Amino acid sequence: MKPKTFFTGLFIILFTVLTPPLNSQKADNKPVTSEEVEEYFLNLRHRLDVLEKAVDDIMWHKRVGDVAYIDKVFLTGPPRANEPNPTAHGAGNPFRFWSYIFVPKDIDPAEEYPLLVFPHGGVHGDFNTYYTHIIREMMAQQYIVVAPEYRGSTGYGRGTYESIDYGGLENQDVYASKEFMLENYEIIDDRNVGIIGWSHGGMIALMNIFEYPDDYNVAFAGVPVSDLVARMGYKRHEYEEFFSADYHIGEMVHENMKEYRRRSPVYHAEKLETPLLIHTNTIDADVRSYEVENLINRLKALDKDFEYEIFEEIPGGHSFDRMDTRHARETRLKIYNFIGQYLNPPRKFDNVRELEKAAYRFN
Repeated sequence: MKPKTFFTGLFIILFTVLTPPLNSQKADNKPVTSEEVEEYFLNLRHRLDVLEKAVDDIMWHKRVGDVAYIDKVFLTGPPRANEPNPTAHGAGNPFRFWSYIFVPKDIDPAEEYPLLVFPHGGVHGDFNTYYTHIIREMMAQQYIVVAPEYRGSTGYGRGTYESIDYGGLENQDVYASKEFMLENYEIIDDRNVGIIGWSHGGMIALMNIFEYPDDYNVAFAGVPVSDLVARMGYKRHEYEEFFSADYHIGEMVHENMKEYRRRSPVYHAEKLETPLLIHTNTIDADVRSYEVENLINRLKALDKDFEYEIFEEIPGGHSFDRMDTRHARETRLKIYNFIGQYLNPPRKFDNVRELEKAAYRFN
């Protein structure tokens, strides 16, 4: 069976199973209200996210299975920040979430290897095969990678989605993934642990090294969300609704500025002790460069030791160094050179050509 035919059939079967009918009348013969229709399609969207995630999980094995052992583990983090029913049975239990694990196939199980913690981006995003080439590059250098699907991630149903705690307990989920790896994988060198992320993932990387400075040897934050107060000033109203939802912060930034500051790296900059590299792009339309520069300037004012680069009008905007362009590959080599100083991977890239061979499977 051809892959396209297989996935089309799988989609039809799962869509049929996961999608209940919407009748114009209920069992009591009362008409369906507009609120019930809206609720139906909201739940349907989450079911489709679960389907998309299931397909993408299969694609991980197809795209990197030749170079990596791939696993997905079920972990716990702190209880939900906003428990919908505090008196319900099980309320207050630890939050449950998944994490991807990638282990290079060519490692020696008698040796120890550095760990990279890799949180994904997006307000409600997930770790998907968008990162294929980056994972292949990390495998080639013999990093072990854990990629947490922290609270608020898509693809795991409405409950996980509405457990979002942006800038809050998600940081502990990511930390819990790191701890799980150190406790369960003897092939990891616990003296060589780094964290890397872009956008929201870059923000989580920053918040982790600020909160746990002794636990990470190095961090990279690419186009990181840095200042939620400034960010709300230039984002559209629909974006603000992610944060002011009753299951999240529950208030707009002007109603509770203190809470938005608590969740912003720029207001924790004095805690920096970990080697850090920051990247931003002047034509980034998602995380504006001046938001990141707020953080950069704050770190400078505190006389912190860190590295940064402000890229001028690089095509690709927010995704400029995650893409497959020549410039993106060259930029990722800079990132790997920086973190490699502190994590000492067994196989460092000497040039872009080696990176390309690892990521794109051509000579």
